[in-house]
Amino acid sequence: MAKKPELDDFRVPYFDDKKIAKFVLADFDPGAKPFSTGSKEGDRDRLAEIGAKLDALQERLHAQRLQRVLLVLQGMDTSGKDGTVRGVFRDVDPLGLRIVPFKAPTPDELAHDFLWRVHSQAPAAGELTVFNRSQYEDVLVPVVLGQLDKTACEQRYSHIRDFEALLADSGTTIIKCMLHISKDEQRSRLQARIDDPSKHWKFDVSDLEARKQWDQYQAAYHDALAATSTPYAPWYIIPADSKTHRNVMVAELLLRTLEGLKLEYPPPKESLKGVKVE
Repeated sequence: MAKKPELDDFRVPYFDDKKIAKFVLADFDPGAKPFSTGSKEGDRDRLAEIGAKLDALQERLHAQRLQRVLLVLQGMDTSGKDGTVRGVFRDVDPLGLRIVPFKAPTPDELAHDFLWRVHSQAPAAGELTVFNRSQYEDVLVPVVLGQLDKTACEQRYSHIRDFEALLADSGTTIIKCMLHISKDEQRSRLQARIDDPSKHWKFDVSDLEARKQWDQYQAAYHDALAATSTPYAPWYIIPADSKTHRNVMVAELLLRTLEGLKLEYPPPKESLKGVKVE
């Protein structure tokens, strides 16, 4: 009898100071659907069920204002970062929920250290913050473009680990998801954007240039994940060729995380006991 898949089967092994975590990104099938119900309709129903639970948990997180949650979404172009946000948080009250999209650094941001713009967007107490792209852009793009040598890159890995440790020590629970899409599925999605005039706004010619460097980006992702998956900020590889499965798996992971925080509403206010509204 086949073993039922578990979320931690898709967690990248933890890095330690003695060695880089050993795993092979190519061993993870982007087309897999380990947490699917077996149909798109069933997956959508499961997503709605999880969404209702996330909404209740998010309300407690916001009301309590003691803990913080950070969800990091990374992935190749068309892997579905925006779609994941729309799908997972469709039924979640936006109060206490914040989405932060990171684009190419501005001149002002480039004038500071690479984590400067990221730290200011970290979740506040009672917030669930989603990074759509993140600090990891700074150990992916410059590596592929040859702007960052191995020594400088390893320094950045170290800074990221320390930064995430600081967040964790300050009460932030961190979950990092690499939306793992196949090259064939990316081709299909890029072509769909070109063929549909209403989707041209989503397409950029630079996407084609990045696609030519697919293998280099896969290698950069592998190295970044291996060097920065830690007990306090683990990486999970999310098969992303199926949009509905991708959303369900991220939602399942987030649900498990929030349930593990044992969130409760603040205690009742004694000062309100017996108060009558006239």
